[in-house]
Amino acid sequence: MYRYLSLLLLLLLSACNLGTSRPTAIPTPDLPRVEFQQPLNGATILEGSELTIDLLATDETAGIVRIELLVDGIAYRDGAPENDVPVPTFRVLLNWLASGVGRHTLTAIAYRPDGTPSDEMTIVIEVLPRMTPVP
Repeated sequence: MYRYLSLLLLLLLSACNLGTSRPTAIPTPDLPRVEFQQPLNGATILEGSELTIDLLATDETAGIVRIELLVDGIAYRDGAPENDVPVPTFRVLLNWLASGVGRHTLTAIAYRPDGTPSDEMTIVIEVLPRMTPVP
């Protein structure tokens, strides 16, 4: 009888130790981040007007070396810090001449020196036709 109780106690104690040794996870660095300061998502602009796009990117891991702007999925312009030196926070103003009446997507991507991209940040703007005065 004692033999069975001892065996049962031994099994219970060894089962309690199964969950205590967990492998440690290797932390992964956060991705760079980019956001539109201006224009706001859903903004409207008249066709032929110049739109100033204000982008802010941050990365405390390795810094930002470039922000790329895409218009309707096509690379349009990019900006880089002075002397191409990585910085933890980078802000750039880029201009786009609004053309093509209708909705357009603006997408920003920030990059680290090793080429690691941020998640894409996309907004939609509406280009309205210019009204011509009636004589």
